[in-house]
Amino acid sequence: MAALDCLEHALQAERAALLAHDVDALVSSTAAKLSALRRVESLPLAGDAPARVSALSELNRANSVLLARRRREVTWALRHLGRVDSTGVYDAGGQSGARPQVRCLGVG
Repeated sequence: MAALDCLEHALQAERAALLAHDVDALVSSTAAKLSALRRVESLPLAGDAPARVSALSELNRANSVLLARRRREVTWALRHLGRVDSTGVYDAGGQSGARPQVRCLGVG
């Protein structure tokens, strides 16, 4: 299979995995995408390849938007379950600035 065909197939698989909320398929399709992308980058582009790369780039951007939406959904769900988002900010002692919150999910 040609390098651009492999990349397109991987991007389509990634989109399907995102839409199906299939983590295992997402991980494998992302690995396939990165592998195909390395192949495409190592080859000279000829003929209609630049236009196709541009179209595949748009598909990748659309997948990125969908992935960001999924991430926001997971973050929202975790926050409502009492989990704390990682802020990515650490104090001088190397400790995360996030404070755990306890939330009762049931009545005893």
